[in-house]
Amino acid sequence: MTHPLLPVLRQARIIPVVRTSSAALAARAVDWLRGAGMTVFEITMTVPDATALIRDLSSDPALLVGAGTVPDRATAEACLAAGARFLVAPWVDAEVADAAHAADAIAMLGALTPTEVRAALAAGADVVKIFPASSAGGPAHIKALRSVFPQVAFCPTGGVDARTAPDYLDAGAAFVGMGGRLVDEALLARGDRAAVEAAARDALGQRQA
Repeated sequence: MTHPLLPVLRQARIIPVVRTSSAALAARAVDWLRGAGMTVFEITMTVPDATALIRDLSSDPALLVGAGTVPDRATAEACLAAGARFLVAPWVDAEVADAAHAADAIAMLGALTPTEVRAALAAGADVVKIFPASSAGGPAHIKALRSVFPQVAFCPTGGVDARTAPDYLDAGAAFVGMGGRLVDEALLARGDRAAVEAAARDALGQRQA
């Protein structure tokens, strides 16, 4: 059965992957991207105090917040307790998926090859994250995987940008994860909100094309 939040992710199509060196910069990224119309965010566990940030952001019912780069079940449960609605791991981890399902959250597990996709599905993935997408063949790789797994929701991440996002979606991706200029630490640090918002508008415009 399809998870009820999956259509929300499909509609968003672009999930900003927030990976910064401080929680303050991560919060700034979310604030600016939200101003440009984005409401779904993945906060990676590499951000200092990421769990506290997830708790703060998830208190806003207008946002759908998930946790990325979740390394183990303990971290997964901490993120879920903080309000994360989806968990992302760039590898296959059945315990992360089990924790997500126990909290009625989405489990997004990473894979690259057909064998790994099957392993992710067997481990309980609701979505299969294809990482790193660009160096693994880009949209052509997603198209090839979709030919074998037509019912699987794929989320390519890694090297996806506003220019290539439509190609991934056309190739069969359910949605994409995107960092790049959406979460450019240099732009965030120097307060260049206009550039970040322009990147977001570019991505959203490409999405709707």
